[in-house]
Amino acid sequence: MNRWKKEFSFILALLIVALLTACGSNGEETNNEQASAETEASEELTIAQINWAENIAVTNMWKVILEDKGYDVTLSLLDMGVTMEALETSELDVSLEIWLPVQDANYLETYEDTINFSESTWFDNAKVGLVVPTYLEDVNSVEDLNEHAELFDGNIVGFDSGAGTMEVTEQLIEDYNLDFELQPSSEPAMLTAIGQAIENEEPIVSPLWSPHSVFSNYDLKFLDDPQNTFGGVEKIHHATRLDFADDYPQISEWFNNWKMDDEEIGELIDYVESAEDPLDGAEKWIDENEELIGEWVK
Repeated sequence: MNRWKKEFSFILALLIVALLTACGSNGEETNNEQASAETEASEELTIAQINWAENIAVTNMWKVILEDKGYDVTLSLLDMGVTMEALETSELDVSLEIWLPVQDANYLETYEDTINFSESTWFDNAKVGLVVPTYLEDVNSVEDLNEHAELFDGNIVGFDSGAGTMEVTEQLIEDYNLDFELQPSSEPAMLTAIGQAIENEEPIVSPLWSPHSVFSNYDLKFLDDPQNTFGGVEKIHHATRLDFADDYPQISEWFNNWKMDDEEIGELIDYVESAEDPLDGAEKWIDENEELIGEWVK
């Protein structure tokens, strides 16, 4: 009997030790998971901002979304070339706007081994090309430009020199043997020039893209591109530094869930541009689209 009691006591002690170890392990795992989530949420991250209407809109939108989740987000105003270099050196965490397969193909080719370009896309119906005011009835194709070169003083009014679309436009000038020069400036300066030309019903030709709020402000038309230099439908991706997904797995998942259509991005741009502070416009749009945001951030 005493031997049985000793064996029972020994077995009971083993069970208690096993139970305490399991509880301690589960508790430790839970605490580690909580600590990991808290650490991720407390860290800072930097998102590139390019001075383009849709980029200003989406960067401010994500700043509001992420800061509501407890992250500390800095927006850094850069051009496209510097953005790619900063992602490669991990001085920057995220760029939210990469146009493929054509417009930013040169950046993909240069940095595909040192930057993570997402397979997921957040906009699937983008278009890029040369535009003119609709009142220029005789200019409907890129092939019409040389015939009317004097009308435009031989100038294509462009924007940021580091943008992929500007490089594609240079290629287009070569492909069509256009007697034109591409004049770099900035997007705001280009849009001002378009607005002034239309106000005076003067000719102007510029590289532009959709989605863009300019098409709701002015009557513009894309010129036909028979050689398809600008490509067909473009899709918009995001890019991150290589180890970003390891450091921010939750945010990486949210970015991959992100999808917008023409109406949604157009409305967001309008809200951001009409607000005194872009963050206020983004916050207003987010408040009115909580269900959509919930599909991304889940």
